[in-house]
Amino acid sequence: MWRHSIVFCVVNLLFVLQCVSTEEQPAWHWSCGDGKCVKSKHDPKSSEPALSLEACKMFCNEYGMLWPAPTGETDLGRFLSKININNIEIQILKRGKSDDLMQAAGRRFKGLVGLAVPLGLTPKQTGKAVYVYLVNENPDVKEFTLSDTDESYSLRVSPESNERINATIFANNFFGIRHGLETLSQLIVFDDIKNHLLIARDVTIDDKPAYPYRGILLDTARNYYSLESIMATIDAMAAVKLNTFHWHITDSQSFPFQSTKRPDLTKYGAYSPAKIYTKDNIRAVVDYALERGIRVLPEFDAPAHVGEGWQDTNLTVCFNAQPWQSFCVEPPCGQLNPVRDELYEYLEDIYSDMAEVFPTDIFHMGGDEVSEKCWNTSVEIQQFMQQNRWQLDNEGFLNLWNYFQTKAQDKVYKAFGKRLPLIMWTSTLTNYVHADRYLNKDDYVIQVWTTGADPQVQGLLKKGYRLILSNYDALYFDCGFGAWVGSGNNWCSPYIGWQKVYENSPKVIAQEYYDQILGGEAALWSEQSDSATLDGRLWPRAAALAERLWAELPTGWQDAEKRMLHARERLVRMGIKAESIEPEWCYQNDGNCYA
Repeated sequence: MWRHSIVFCVVNLLFVLQCVSTEEQPAWHWSCGDGKCVKSKHDPKSSEPALSLEACKMFCNEYGMLWPAPTGETDLGRFLSKININNIEIQILKRGKSDDLMQAAGRRFKGLVGLAVPLGLTPKQTGKAVYVYLVNENPDVKEFTLSDTDESYSLRVSPESNERINATIFANNFFGIRHGLETLSQLIVFDDIKNHLLIARDVTIDDKPAYPYRGILLDTARNYYSLESIMATIDAMAAVKLNTFHWHITDSQSFPFQSTKRPDLTKYGAYSPAKIYTKDNIRAVVDYALERGIRVLPEFDAPAHVGEGWQDTNLTVCFNAQPWQSFCVEPPCGQLNPVRDELYEYLEDIYSDMAEVFPTDIFHMGGDEVSEKCWNTSVEIQQFMQQNRWQLDNEGFLNLWNYFQTKAQDKVYKAFGKRLPLIMWTSTLTNYVHADRYLNKDDYVIQVWTTGADPQVQGLLKKGYRLILSNYDALYFDCGFGAWVGSGNNWCSPYIGWQKVYENSPKVIAQEYYDQILGGEAALWSEQSDSATLDGRLWPRAAALAERLWAELPTGWQDAEKRMLHARERLVRMGIKAESIEPEWCYQNDGNCYA
């Protein structure tokens, strides 16, 4: 049935385009056959008009050029209509507190439509008007919740008359409306043969994500990233419907977060006064992200991964200890001293500073790579453990860590004024054998960074924990480059291609417990990356993650390849310097570039 409908679509599409006035004959045209756009020389004597590549791609598979693929009913219709880029109207039908976000999303939509036109070209100003109606059933909602935010939407596109196309987006809140606009922007293409913008009409799409948490982690402490590069990343995330920017903002190498309550941490911890994220900077990022349907999740990683900025506090152990290999996984080492009461006053101040600028529904407490050997260098810590009748062994240090985590957890709740969900990395504390002794599954979400096949995944799921997957064998985007603490390759080589990212299915990994998977996150640790390399590290691989987490399709990367090439093209048009994954010949010759 599907192949027959494709032929019918193309026939009707050609019929519509026959109405366009003839111009200089093109060298090539495309036709759809067997789900592929086939490139052929154009016969100038032919009575049939030439079909452009993107017009062909719009109808030549079930999802056209949409990325990520919709999860519900998807009918892209059978026709393309010419539209006038200067005659697009957006109307908000229900008013409320989210009006400012709705208006910003509308402006972004118009900008995306403009990006469909190649630089240096001006499309014809003829064509139908487009009226976009936004029906937001809960216009006062403008905040995320971890698992309850409804991101679903329905999109209908149909002709109103010979002069007008109507597009209506229905959703239960701003976030669904925003996603619907993103999809609608992908239904508009530029016909480079006829020099017209075209829109798919008679469209029905019902859509919602498979997982509520779809993220990118950016580490801005190992190397500093400009605000412009962070905002560009957020723009690209919005284009593929990722919804969480996880900001790993401090580490042992630097403390660029502006703490007004503890200013010396920033003064002495930042790489320079020009490399600080001020509160105004952070508010700007948070606002920019929210307009694009994205939460900004702050992380203060502790008790390990602290150092620069803490030197004169007398609250750390083994900072920059040598040889570093004996005390931590990379230089400089550093851990907080849990037995100092003053430490928890510092933590409360840091958390309060973060609560002031991050209006978040979740908080990340870090908690990875804690070194027993580091803590064991402190006589003060040893004495404290002995007073509490804890042995200087693995179990004893877990008790010490739990002592820290319990007190730090209380400070987070106090700073944010609520019991918000907390995230921790997998570690010795989260080992499924004893995790429930230390971490309440109702309070904590565990982010898995070990392999997808790690027994910890199934063990934690069986104990009822909710998980976020960042398994390094598929989702660590810093892998596959040269070593920076020696020769050879870095620790998690080889490089991870988009295909492996796409195949990394939470449903397959979690099996019968997949409803406890909140989602996943690509991580870019920044020992070997900064603003100059950011785009290429993330894109288009993060787009592969986005479709996996939005759609969780049962098919593999081969079925997505044609759309992935277009998704990459779309990012480049937005100004994202996404890595090229195939020659352009492959984009023009569907399905000919994989075995």
